[in-house]
Amino acid sequence: MAVKAGDLAPDFELPTHDGRSFSLAAHRGRKVLIWFYPEADTPG
Repeated sequence: MAVKAGDLAPDFELPTHDGRSFSLAAHRGRKVLIWFYPEADTPG
């Protein structure tokens, strides 16, 4: 799924680094920074 600048991000839920759960839907209406490390936990 491609998201373009200005699009609303789709709802998702993922585990955080400390074992809790992060849900984008729980933060609707707030500014949220989503940072991805594409090579994290992958060989190479």
